[in-house]
Amino acid sequence: MPDIGIPDEEFLRGDVPMTKQEVRILTIAKARLHPKDIIYDIGAGTGSLSIEAARQALKGHVYALERKAEAVALIRANAEKFQTTNLTVLEKEAPDGIAELPPCDCVLIGGSGSQLAAILKSVDRKLRSGGRIVLNCITVQTLLGAIDYFRAQYVTYSYDTIQVQINRLRQIGPYDMAQAQNPIYILCAEKQ
Repeated sequence: MPDIGIPDEEFLRGDVPMTKQEVRILTIAKARLHPKDIIYDIGAGTGSLSIEAARQALKGHVYALERKAEAVALIRANAEKFQTTNLTVLEKEAPDGIAELPPCDCVLIGGSGSQLAAILKSVDRKLRSGGRIVLNCITVQTLLGAIDYFRAQYVTYSYDTIQVQINRLRQIGPYDMAQAQNPIYILCAEKQ
């Protein structure tokens, strides 16, 4: 399998949010992808996670759901740039479109548009036993919504959460100063 962690500057971005390299690496590691996996990337943004996932599941397929036209265009452009042929982009606001997709092995959720509970219910119907859901939560409210959902499904799902804070050193004259990035909660749930 190819290495994960494409440098951020290699992606076409515009003004669309993008999951940064370090968080992508951790997300893909938590997803434990296999070469034949079927993966959904919900709230795909620029497609950085979709492309990283597609590179891991070379014999599988990634379905990127994104509601914003500008982001959909960027995902397609990035897929072309990285020659990602096992990626289908759907201009849909989840949970719309999920019912049309084939059963999956992993779901990556980067954006939920305040529809997290409905998305998780739709995804649950499609996720195979042993499948994983990996959420990148920027806000505490999204994290708590996800935890509430998985606690209510405790017979069906086990989950764990990590919080990561990335700092990058920036040169300021003769000094190096840490510049903090947004902290991210990564929740990984596995279906029993």
